[in-house]
Amino acid sequence: MAKLSTLALVPILVPQAIWVAWRAVRLPEADGPRTGVAGAGPEHRLLIAGDSSAAGVGVADQDTALSGRLVARLSETSNVNWAVVAKSGWTSRQLLQALELLPPARVETVVIAVGVNDVKNGVRLAQWVQTYGAILDTLQTKHEARRIVASGVPPLGAFPLLPSPLRHVLGDRALRFDTALSALCAQREAVIHLPFDRPLDPSDMARDGFHPGPAIYDAWAEAVAGAMTPSS
Repeated sequence: MAKLSTLALVPILVPQAIWVAWRAVRLPEADGPRTGVAGAGPEHRLLIAGDSSAAGVGVADQDTALSGRLVARLSETSNVNWAVVAKSGWTSRQLLQALELLPPARVETVVIAVGVNDVKNGVRLAQWVQTYGAILDTLQTKHEARRIVASGVPPLGAFPLLPSPLRHVLGDRALRFDTALSALCAQREAVIHLPFDRPLDPSDMARDGFHPGPAIYDAWAEAVAGAMTPSS
């Protein structure tokens, strides 16, 4: 029934999607290094991988992006050797290809942020789950990841940039993708699904109405650090 309803809305959704693409503010990825070492104590190798949110789009520099905020927390007790492998616009398939090209390296923690582009680009849910599973396989076998934090697909239905009914259609798809992601993570050892469960205040978002602002990145880093604690 939901699929039939969506098909009926196609004459509205297509012009809205074109309008959003034309109107959207193009923000750059966060400036600054994508690798570094910080803190003292036991070594902790950290990889942040994904799309524009993993790359820090919406803030000026990596210090205020997910990488900087998370490293700041972890470096209080660890010597964090960190890297970001991310690019604006990447789908799960493109992230998988990038991870497959990396040389093998052992990592303690990987934080994944991918899915929004799959949702809005019309990637089939079953294909996304299959590709995400391949990402987890690559990280756990080739890169010996001890822990993976899979960031939940954000609630596109609350993004201020998107008009109705496009907002509701993408919001429903995002929810289905995140539900499937949660189920996938539950089947894997040492894979944590981290849902986006905080209220989304539009004032906390970047000026494009689509990407996180500093407050969201900081809260996200705090949530990741909290999710890591039980198995640390």
